[in-house]
Amino acid sequence: MAQADIGLIGLAVMGQNLVLNMADHGFSVAVYNRSRDKTDEFLAGEAANKSIIATYSLEELVNSLQTPRKVMLMVKAGEVVDAFIEQLVPLLSPGDIIIDGGNSLYTDSTRRTAELKEKGLLFIGTGVSGGEEGARHGPSIMPGGNPEAWHAVKPIFQSIAAKAGNDPCCDWVGDAGAGHYVKMVHNGIEYGDMQLISEAYQLMREGLGLSADECHAVFAEWNKGVLDSYLIEITADILTFKDEDGEPLIDKILDAAGQKGTGKWTGISSLEMGIPLTLITESVYARCLSALKDERIAAAKIYPHKPNTMTANKAVMLQAIHDALYASKIISYTQGYMLMREAAKNFGWQLNFGGIALMWRGGCIIRSTFLGEIKRAFDEQPGLLNLLQDSFFEHAIKQAEANWRKALIFAIEQGIPTPALSSALAFFDGYRCANGSANMLQAQRDYFGAHTYERIDAPRGHRFHTDWIQSGGNVSSTSYEV
Repeated sequence: MAQADIGLIGLAVMGQNLVLNMADHGFSVAVYNRSRDKTDEFLAGEAANKSIIATYSLEELVNSLQTPRKVMLMVKAGEVVDAFIEQLVPLLSPGDIIIDGGNSLYTDSTRRTAELKEKGLLFIGTGVSGGEEGARHGPSIMPGGNPEAWHAVKPIFQSIAAKAGNDPCCDWVGDAGAGHYVKMVHNGIEYGDMQLISEAYQLMREGLGLSADECHAVFAEWNKGVLDSYLIEITADILTFKDEDGEPLIDKILDAAGQKGTGKWTGISSLEMGIPLTLITESVYARCLSALKDERIAAAKIYPHKPNTMTANKAVMLQAIHDALYASKIISYTQGYMLMREAAKNFGWQLNFGGIALMWRGGCIIRSTFLGEIKRAFDEQPGLLNLLQDSFFEHAIKQAEANWRKALIFAIEQGIPTPALSSALAFFDGYRCANGSANMLQAQRDYFGAHTYERIDAPRGHRFHTDWIQSGGNVSSTSYEV
């Protein structure tokens, strides 16, 4: 007899924790995993004596669900999701709902929404952030897809989501692939935040000679102020861990970073839309460079690092690094919101930018006090084009700018790479520059390719071509805009 409120496929750690979270909030959950042993182990462990039903086939799973049936996939993104959908479709009825809770590419969610709608089924592609702890005790949930499905899953999702005050960190994001797009941008910002913190850490350790314990104290103190965030908190915690020999564990970890692709997807989307997501893409490239460990070791022998012997006032420089990190974090979110605004325009999504900040305010990896100001900014100015045009962020950047530059000068003098911190400042300098160097670039393009240019003494959109090489011709190439 049908009795479960929702079914979940995939009992890896995230799937198990979401099931337990749902059960804790009074929902009955039917579960299925391709490995029968994992299902039995789960039901005999933490799931014992909870409203969780084991099933051992997709047919059994579907038959155990109340209508409209809701089936959530927590499996590897890509072909595995499509394979399960293909198996589920014949078992479901019109109006039933398939939910993909993995880290899927937003274009896949757009396609699946359309394909399942043709079959009379509803699809939700939802980002779920917060890692294992968030899934268990309250993640940030970013659903999008077919809006007809939202009312059926809303009570479950908003009950299990993290809370910012009394507000659930979950609301409907938008049609088609909007939910997974916003999750993709979240992950891109996560890449940026992690790289910025890592660069600040390296400046402390190598530039100022601080020990791991001293760095812990700094990050712990920073977590009490404007940088208060989950990533700063765990950074401070990481620095307290010791290896078996009593030395800092961080010093035993190989500096070769991994990645799963969501940061890369964010960078690709920014290139497709012509939005300068410089900090996040530099963070992705920093991971790529870190992976070239053997080459870097060889290069270090050819170009040995010679530390600058200059002395620095540690307290002054720590404040400079703090301010550089804060200002760069503002730039990271600024660029992320620029990208989401352009995506909303391109895809016809009605994104609630203040609401997105609220969804990120708790449960997710990038949760921070900082997000409250982003929500306020968009609540006060729904048409805000850029966070740098909000008075709070204007003041914050102006207060931090001198120290931002001081920290980067210090990094250059010490030979310490800061690609994310540096690209953030370069973006800021470019954004606030009323007259830049692109006039030379346009002249070059017209010179070798007759691509035309605009003039400062003519209306925008009027294009001109100069016969630079005196060929006697006045034929220009087709112009285009990114």
